[in-house]
Amino acid sequence: MNLGQNLAAARRKAGLSQETVAADLGVSRQTISKWETGETLPDIYQSKKLASLYELTLDKLVSFDGDIDKIEHAIMHTPQAVEQKIDWTAMWAKKYPVLTSYSQRVTVEKYASELRQQIAELQRDYGYSRQDAFLVLKDILAKQLKQLKQ
Repeated sequence: MNLGQNLAAARRKAGLSQETVAADLGVSRQTISKWETGETLPDIYQSKKLASLYELTLDKLVSFDGDIDKIEHAIMHTPQAVEQKIDWTAMWAKKYPVLTSYSQRVTVEKYASELRQQIAELQRDYGYSRQDAFLVLKDILAKQLKQLKQ
């Protein structure tokens, strides 16, 4: 998305019309339209006002992505009871089929034992709970994957 698209998506998420935003900022509706189509851009002061109006930081406004926002909202608002019903492996396997087949080829216990040891080390060294240590390790692995893709 470009900045104009970010501005339009953030405005829609905030439930505001171009007219309302224009009135709040003291500009014309056409100015808002030009910003949202990328024909012109708001100056830094107007951008700060937009961020405040949309209840976002300026950084979030510049990088606003409606699709990511929807995913974040779904994650934050999914009740624990629903989370427990989801077979996450099956869900992710739809995108990454290896998740349904690796256990037939990989000696899982070998890797599981090493992972349990790393989780225990994170608990011991940093005082994390078991779940937090697992999440830290998962995040480290995700970052490694991202680096490999670059």
